[in-house]
Amino acid sequence: MRRGLVIGKFMPVHVGHVALIRFALSHCDELIVSMSYTEADPIPNSLRFFWLQRLFEDTPHLRVERVVDDFDKPSLPWIDRTRIWAHYLQSRYGRIDVVVSSEEYGSFLATHLHATSVMFDPERKKYPVSASVIRTHPFRNWYYIPDVVRPYFVKRLCFYGPESTGKSVMAQKLARVYQTELVPEVAREVVTSNKFTIDDIIRIGHAQTDRIVEKTKTANKILFCDTDLITTQVYSRHYLHVVPPVLYELEKQVTYHQYFLFDIDVPWVADDLRDLGSRRMEMYQTFRQELVNRGISFVEVRGNYHEREVFLRAYCDSLLQD
Repeated sequence: MRRGLVIGKFMPVHVGHVALIRFALSHCDELIVSMSYTEADPIPNSLRFFWLQRLFEDTPHLRVERVVDDFDKPSLPWIDRTRIWAHYLQSRYGRIDVVVSSEEYGSFLATHLHATSVMFDPERKKYPVSASVIRTHPFRNWYYIPDVVRPYFVKRLCFYGPESTGKSVMAQKLARVYQTELVPEVAREVVTSNKFTIDDIIRIGHAQTDRIVEKTKTANKILFCDTDLITTQVYSRHYLHVVPPVLYELEKQVTYHQYFLFDIDVPWVADDLRDLGSRRMEMYQTFRQELVNRGISFVEVRGNYHEREVFLRAYCDSLLQD
Protein backbone atom coordinates (compact mmCIF):
# COMPACT_ATOMS: atom_id res chain seq x y z
CA MET A 1 0.00 0.00 0.00
CA ARG A 2 1.50 3.29 -1.14
CA ARG A 3 0.51 6.06 1.29
CA GLY A 4 0.38 9.66 0.12
CA LEU A 5 0.23 12.98 1.94
CA VAL A 6 -1.14 16.41 1.05
CA ILE A 7 -0.85 19.20 3.59
CA GLY A 8 -2.28 22.70 3.73
CA LYS A 9 -4.42 25.22 5.54
CA PHE A 10 -7.13 25.23 2.83
CA MET A 11 -8.21 28.72 3.81
CA PRO A 12 -10.44 28.42 1.84
CA VAL A 13 -10.47 25.24 -0.20
CA HIS A 14 -10.44 26.17 -3.90
CA VAL A 15 -10.58 24.25 -7.17
CA GLY A 16 -6.79 24.17 -7.34
CA HIS A 17 -6.72 22.29 -4.04
CA VAL A 18 -9.40 19.89 -5.30
CA ALA A 19 -7.40 19.19 -8.45
CA LEU A 20 -4.23 18.71 -6.41
CA ILE A 21 -5.91 16.17 -4.15
CA ARG A 22 -7.42 14.26 -7.08
CA PHE A 23 -3.99 14.25 -8.73
CA ALA A 24 -2.45 12.92 -5.50
CA LEU A 25 -4.98 10.08 -5.40
CA SER A 26 -3.64 8.86 -8.72
CA HIS A 27 -0.17 8.48 -7.17
CA CYS A 28 -1.03 6.41 -4.12
CA ASP A 29 -3.32 3.72 -2.74
CA GLU A 30 -4.21 5.69 0.38
CA LEU A 31 -4.17 9.47 0.79
CA ILE A 32 -4.04 11.58 3.94
CA VAL A 33 -5.13 15.21 3.58
CA SER A 34 -3.70 16.96 6.62
CA MET A 35 -5.28 20.33 7.39
CA SER A 36 -3.33 22.50 9.83
CA TYR A 37 -4.91 25.31 11.80
CA THR A 38 -4.54 27.81 14.62
CA GLU A 39 -7.26 29.47 16.65
CA ALA A 40 -6.26 32.82 15.10
CA ASP A 41 -7.05 31.71 11.53
CA PRO A 42 -9.52 34.02 9.74
CA ILE A 43 -11.70 31.08 8.64
CA PRO A 44 -12.76 28.63 11.38
CA ASN A 45 -11.03 25.27 11.18
CA SER A 46 -14.31 23.40 11.70
CA LEU A 47 -15.71 24.99 8.55
CA ARG A 48 -12.66 24.16 6.45
CA PHE A 49 -12.70 20.60 7.75
CA PHE A 50 -16.39 20.35 6.80
CA TRP A 51 -15.65 21.63 3.28
CA LEU A 52 -12.95 19.02 2.72
CA GLN A 53 -15.14 16.23 4.07
CA ARG A 54 -18.05 17.23 1.85
CA LEU A 55 -15.89 17.58 -1.26
CA PHE A 56 -14.43 14.10 -0.84
CA GLU A 57 -17.15 12.28 1.09
CA ASP A 58 -17.56 9.68 -1.65
CA THR A 59 -13.85 9.22 -2.30
CA PRO A 60 -12.49 5.86 -1.10
CA HIS A 61 -9.02 5.55 0.40
CA LEU A 62 -8.90 9.23 1.41
CA ARG A 63 -9.10 10.60 4.92
CA VAL A 64 -9.06 14.18 6.10
CA GLU A 65 -7.22 14.98 9.33
CA ARG A 66 -6.85 18.14 11.40
CA VAL A 67 -3.67 19.15 13.21
CA VAL A 68 -3.09 22.11 15.51
CA ASP A 69 -0.25 24.14 14.04
CA ASP A 70 1.63 24.80 17.29
CA PHE A 71 4.95 23.33 16.17
CA ASP A 72 5.88 25.46 13.15
CA LYS A 73 8.86 27.87 13.13
CA PRO A 74 8.14 30.32 10.27
CA SER A 75 11.42 32.19 10.78
CA LEU A 76 13.49 29.16 9.76
CA PRO A 77 14.53 28.38 6.16
CA TRP A 78 12.41 25.75 4.39
CA ILE A 79 14.91 22.92 4.85
CA ASP A 80 14.88 23.34 8.65
CA ARG A 81 11.25 24.29 8.95
CA THR A 82 10.07 21.21 7.08
CA ARG A 83 12.27 18.98 9.25
CA ILE A 84 10.09 20.03 12.21
CA TRP A 85 6.96 19.33 10.18
CA ALA A 86 8.25 15.92 9.15
CA HIS A 87 8.97 14.91 12.74
CA TYR A 88 5.45 15.79 13.81
CA LEU A 89 3.69 14.33 10.77
CA GLN A 90 5.57 11.05 10.96
CA SER A 91 4.70 10.69 14.64
CA ARG A 92 1.05 11.38 13.77
CA TYR A 93 0.62 9.35 10.57
CA GLY A 94 3.47 6.88 10.46
CA ARG A 95 5.04 5.94 7.14
CA ILE A 96 4.55 8.31 4.20
CA ASP A 97 5.62 7.16 0.74
CA VAL A 98 4.77 10.16 -1.42
CA VAL A 99 4.26 13.87 -0.76
CA VAL A 100 2.20 15.74 -3.35
CA SER A 101 2.38 19.52 -3.36
CA SER A 102 2.34 22.67 -5.48
CA GLU A 103 4.66 24.52 -3.12
CA GLU A 104 8.41 24.83 -2.78
CA TYR A 105 8.37 23.13 0.60
CA GLY A 106 7.06 19.86 -0.87
CA SER A 107 10.44 18.51 -1.93
CA PHE A 108 12.06 19.40 1.40
CA LEU A 109 9.27 17.73 3.37
CA ALA A 110 9.46 14.61 1.21
CA THR A 111 13.21 14.37 1.78
CA HIS A 112 12.78 14.49 5.56
CA LEU A 113 10.03 11.87 5.38
CA HIS A 114 12.17 9.65 3.13
CA ALA A 115 9.34 9.87 0.62
CA THR A 116 8.99 10.65 -3.09
CA SER A 117 8.11 14.24 -3.98
CA VAL A 118 5.51 14.79 -6.72
CA MET A 119 4.75 18.34 -7.83
CA PHE A 120 1.43 19.52 -9.22
CA ASP A 121 1.09 22.74 -11.23
CA PRO A 122 3.89 24.53 -9.30
CA GLU A 123 3.72 27.58 -11.59
CA ARG A 124 -0.07 27.75 -11.19
CA LYS A 125 -0.73 27.82 -14.90
CA LYS A 126 -3.77 25.54 -14.71
CA TYR A 127 -5.22 27.17 -11.61
CA PRO A 128 -3.89 30.74 -11.34
CA VAL A 129 -5.30 31.44 -7.89
CA SER A 130 -4.40 31.21 -4.21
CA ALA A 131 -6.40 31.06 -1.00
CA SER A 132 -5.11 34.47 0.10
CA VAL A 133 -6.22 36.06 -3.18
CA ILE A 134 -9.69 34.50 -2.80
CA ARG A 135 -9.99 35.84 0.75
CA THR A 136 -9.16 39.32 -0.51
CA HIS A 137 -11.19 39.24 -3.74
CA PRO A 138 -13.72 36.39 -3.55
CA PHE A 139 -16.08 37.70 -6.24
CA ARG A 140 -13.31 38.28 -8.77
CA ASN A 141 -12.33 34.63 -8.27
CA TRP A 142 -15.79 33.12 -7.89
CA TYR A 143 -15.07 30.56 -10.61
CA TYR A 144 -12.31 29.04 -8.48
CA ILE A 145 -14.48 28.59 -5.37
CA PRO A 146 -16.28 25.22 -5.04
CA ASP A 147 -20.05 25.31 -4.58
CA VAL A 148 -19.86 24.07 -1.00
CA VAL A 149 -17.49 26.92 -0.09
CA ARG A 150 -19.29 29.79 -1.84
CA PRO A 151 -21.93 30.38 0.88
CA TYR A 152 -19.16 31.54 3.22
CA PHE A 153 -18.46 34.48 0.92
CA VAL A 154 -22.05 35.37 0.01
CA LYS A 155 -22.98 38.90 1.11
CA ARG A 156 -26.44 39.05 2.67
CA LEU A 157 -28.13 42.42 2.23
CA CYS A 158 -31.14 43.16 4.43
CA PHE A 159 -33.86 45.46 3.13
CA TYR A 160 -35.33 46.70 6.38
CA GLY A 161 -37.94 49.14 7.60
CA PRO A 162 -41.67 49.71 8.06
CA GLU A 163 -44.39 48.51 5.72
CA SER A 164 -45.01 49.93 2.25
CA THR A 165 -41.57 51.40 1.61
CA GLY A 166 -40.77 49.38 -1.51
CA LYS A 167 -38.56 46.73 0.05
CA SER A 168 -40.19 43.68 -1.53
CA VAL A 169 -40.39 45.04 -5.06
CA MET A 170 -36.81 46.31 -4.89
CA ALA A 171 -35.49 42.98 -3.58
CA GLN A 172 -37.28 41.11 -6.36
CA LYS A 173 -35.99 43.46 -9.04
CA LEU A 174 -32.38 43.39 -7.86
CA ALA A 175 -32.39 39.61 -7.48
CA ARG A 176 -33.31 39.43 -11.18
CA VAL A 177 -30.70 42.02 -12.16
CA TYR A 178 -27.88 40.22 -10.34
CA GLN A 179 -29.17 36.73 -11.18
CA THR A 180 -29.24 35.61 -7.61
CA GLU A 181 -31.56 34.45 -4.86
CA LEU A 182 -34.19 36.36 -2.93
CA VAL A 183 -35.55 35.67 0.55
CA PRO A 184 -39.09 37.07 0.69
CA GLU A 185 -41.09 38.01 3.76
CA VAL A 186 -42.13 34.54 4.87
CA ALA A 187 -44.82 35.96 7.17
CA ARG A 188 -47.01 36.52 4.11
CA GLU A 189 -46.91 32.78 3.46
CA VAL A 190 -47.90 31.93 7.04
CA VAL A 191 -50.61 34.46 7.95
CA THR A 192 -53.30 36.24 5.95
CA SER A 193 -54.24 38.91 8.48
CA ASN A 194 -52.80 40.67 11.50
CA LYS A 195 -54.82 38.44 13.82
CA PHE A 196 -52.02 36.00 14.51
CA THR A 197 -50.86 34.16 17.62
CA ILE A 198 -47.58 33.68 19.45
CA ASP A 199 -47.34 30.24 17.85
CA ASP A 200 -47.71 31.90 14.45
CA ILE A 201 -44.95 34.42 15.16
CA ILE A 202 -42.61 31.67 16.37
CA ARG A 203 -43.34 29.66 13.23
CA ILE A 204 -42.59 32.75 11.14
CA GLY A 205 -39.28 33.26 12.96
CA HIS A 206 -38.13 29.70 12.33
CA ALA A 207 -39.31 29.72 8.71
CA GLN A 208 -37.59 33.04 7.96
CA THR A 209 -34.31 31.86 9.45
CA ASP A 210 -34.42 28.51 7.65
CA ARG A 211 -35.16 30.20 4.34
CA ILE A 212 -32.19 32.55 4.69
CA VAL A 213 -29.85 29.69 5.53
CA GLU A 214 -31.06 27.63 2.57
CA LYS A 215 -30.97 30.49 0.06
CA THR A 216 -27.44 31.42 1.15
CA LYS A 217 -26.31 28.02 -0.14
CA THR A 218 -27.42 28.79 -3.70
CA ALA A 219 -27.01 32.57 -3.89
CA ASN A 220 -24.82 34.09 -6.57
CA LYS A 221 -22.48 36.33 -4.55
CA ILE A 222 -25.27 38.49 -3.10
CA LEU A 223 -28.43 37.42 -1.25
CA PHE A 224 -31.26 39.94 -1.07
CA CYS A 225 -33.33 39.56 2.10
CA ASP A 226 -36.70 41.29 2.24
CA THR A 227 -36.84 41.20 6.03
CA ASP A 228 -35.13 39.88 9.16
CA LEU A 229 -35.84 38.67 12.70
CA ILE A 230 -35.72 42.18 14.17
CA THR A 231 -38.70 43.00 11.97
CA THR A 232 -40.52 39.93 13.29
CA GLN A 233 -39.83 41.12 16.84
CA VAL A 234 -41.11 44.63 16.08
CA TYR A 235 -44.44 43.35 14.79
CA SER A 236 -44.73 40.78 17.55
CA ARG A 237 -44.34 43.53 20.13
CA HIS A 238 -46.77 45.79 18.30
CA TYR A 239 -49.60 43.30 17.74
CA LEU A 240 -49.09 40.78 20.57
CA HIS A 241 -47.38 43.06 23.16
CA VAL A 242 -44.74 40.40 23.72
CA VAL A 243 -41.68 39.01 21.99
CA PRO A 244 -41.08 35.26 22.40
CA PRO A 245 -37.46 34.77 23.60
CA VAL A 246 -36.80 32.32 20.76
CA LEU A 247 -36.91 35.22 18.29
CA TYR A 248 -33.84 36.73 19.93
CA GLU A 249 -32.04 33.40 19.70
CA LEU A 250 -32.97 33.04 16.03
CA GLU A 251 -31.74 36.58 15.36
CA LYS A 252 -28.23 35.50 16.41
CA GLN A 253 -28.13 32.73 13.79
CA VAL A 254 -28.00 35.06 10.78
CA THR A 255 -25.80 38.10 10.20
CA TYR A 256 -25.96 40.59 7.36
CA HIS A 257 -23.20 42.32 5.47
CA GLN A 258 -25.28 45.49 5.30
CA TYR A 259 -28.64 46.77 6.50
CA PHE A 260 -30.59 49.19 4.30
CA LEU A 261 -33.23 51.18 6.18
CA PHE A 262 -35.98 52.21 3.76
CA ASP A 263 -37.44 55.65 4.43
CA ILE A 264 -41.16 56.47 4.33
CA ASP A 265 -40.82 59.16 1.62
CA VAL A 266 -42.82 57.10 -0.91
CA PRO A 267 -46.62 56.71 -1.04
CA TRP A 268 -48.22 54.25 1.37
CA VAL A 269 -50.13 51.48 -0.41
CA ALA A 270 -52.68 49.41 1.51
CA ASP A 271 -53.05 45.63 1.31
CA ASP A 272 -54.50 42.83 3.45
CA LEU A 273 -51.69 43.02 6.03
CA ARG A 274 -50.82 46.72 6.07
CA ASP A 275 -52.75 48.78 8.59
CA LEU A 276 -50.22 51.27 9.96
CA GLY A 277 -50.45 53.97 7.33
CA SER A 278 -51.30 56.62 9.93
CA ARG A 279 -48.29 55.70 12.09
CA ARG A 280 -45.53 55.58 9.49
CA MET A 281 -43.12 57.98 11.21
CA GLU A 282 -43.60 56.26 14.56
CA MET A 283 -42.85 52.86 13.01
CA TYR A 284 -39.89 54.24 11.07
CA GLN A 285 -38.37 55.57 14.28
CA THR A 286 -39.03 52.23 16.00
CA PHE A 287 -37.23 50.29 13.27
CA ARG A 288 -34.36 52.75 13.27
CA GLN A 289 -33.96 52.62 17.05
CA GLU A 290 -33.78 48.82 17.04
CA LEU A 291 -30.65 49.02 14.88
CA VAL A 292 -29.16 51.83 16.96
CA ASN A 293 -29.75 49.86 20.18
CA ARG A 294 -27.85 46.91 18.75
CA GLY A 295 -24.99 48.97 17.36
CA ILE A 296 -25.77 47.74 13.83
CA SER A 297 -24.58 50.05 11.06
CA PHE A 298 -27.11 50.85 8.37
CA VAL A 299 -27.57 52.87 5.22
CA GLU A 300 -30.74 54.89 4.77
CA VAL A 301 -32.50 54.55 1.42
CA ARG A 302 -34.46 57.61 0.30
CA GLY A 303 -35.97 59.16 -2.81
CA ASN A 304 -38.38 57.92 -5.43
CA TYR A 305 -38.28 54.31 -6.58
CA HIS A 306 -35.94 55.00 -9.49
CA GLU A 307 -33.50 56.93 -7.29
CA ARG A 308 -33.51 54.09 -4.79
CA GLU A 309 -32.76 51.52 -7.45
CA VAL A 310 -29.90 53.59 -8.87
CA PHE A 311 -28.44 53.99 -5.37
CA LEU A 312 -28.70 50.30 -4.49
CA ARG A 313 -27.33 49.11 -7.83
CA ALA A 314 -24.31 51.37 -7.41
CA TYR A 315 -23.72 49.83 -3.99
CA CYS A 316 -24.03 46.28 -5.34
CA ASP A 317 -21.77 46.99 -8.31
CA SER A 318 -19.11 48.30 -5.96
CA LEU A 319 -19.50 45.28 -3.69
CA LEU A 320 -18.99 42.90 -6.60
CA GLN A 321 -15.56 44.39 -7.27
CA ASP A 322 -14.24 42.48 -4.24
